[in-house]
Amino acid sequence: MKRTSLPLQRRAFITLLGGAAAWPLAARAQRPVIPVIGYLHSGSSAPYAHLVGAFRQSLKEAGYVEGENVAIEYRWAEGHYDRLPALAAELVGRHVALIVAQGGDPPVLAAKSATATIPVVFTISSDPVRLGIVGSLNRPGGNVTGFWPYTSLLGTKRLELMRQLLPANASIAVLVNPDNPNADIDVTELQNAARTLGQSITFVRARSETEIDAVFATLGERSASALLINTDPFFLARRDQFVSLAAHNGITAIYAQREFVAAGGLMSYGADLADGYRQVGIYAGRILKGEKPADLPVVQPTKFEMAINLKTAKALGLTVPDKLLALADEVIE
Repeated sequence: MKRTSLPLQRRAFITLLGGAAAWPLAARAQRPVIPVIGYLHSGSSAPYAHLVGAFRQSLKEAGYVEGENVAIEYRWAEGHYDRLPALAAELVGRHVALIVAQGGDPPVLAAKSATATIPVVFTISSDPVRLGIVGSLNRPGGNVTGFWPYTSLLGTKRLELMRQLLPANASIAVLVNPDNPNADIDVTELQNAARTLGQSITFVRARSETEIDAVFATLGERSASALLINTDPFFLARRDQFVSLAAHNGITAIYAQREFVAAGGLMSYGADLADGYRQVGIYAGRILKGEKPADLPVVQPTKFEMAINLKTAKALGLTVPDKLLALADEVIE
């Protein structure tokens, strides 16, 4: 019987070991690369945790679970809207599969400016056609689509609701964030609405925590007994501050989102913001599966919700009319 020489056996063994060592590398190379979603938000993570959770849940229902078959890179502007263009550029440089832009108009505008090819899915406050974000609501065209909850258009309705709680001669102040692109548009619309209603209003502005404090400190000097807080992501993130200051100063206030009322605010009127975040998750899943933003209509709300906090009304010495209570979707007692 022919025997194999020892050197030959040794060479074969070494070759076998070398092949085995390469197996894990080959296996890793064959694993599919999971898509990365770039998440751009004008606010900070903690105040928006429940809303981002709604986005992730709908994304999961679409078949994409963060950390398993999709990754999400978060970029938070922390209320500093001037940081958004650089944050959007970072995500584009990471070659993400799509960008989710939430937290009002600023992140959507930043994402739109940063890329004309990467799909962008938004939640936006102002009319996206008027802002030039999409070509039309039904056929967006381009690389951008999302959810528009009519937030900025509802200022007139909030003004009408607030008047039902106040004496006929009451003066109302309207707070806007001058750094938000929707401020000028909303001011014009509210001025027109106040003129039609014969309501006296004055505008105040704040872009920081200290400026919010200053607004409440000077409302008495302006003879304003009520405050309409315009929609703004930074304001929503500071909802506890608003509720505390309104209670301390005895100010009747109305807000755009129910989150304020849940925190102890008096009244809110607007679309369900959590539903908007869910809709964005649904669209993100569809785009990851191959659909094009140009073919996905901008989603619009089918229902608006009003929330009233009776405990807060009692503390302010207000009697909420029965007809207003009958309209409320949520009454906190």
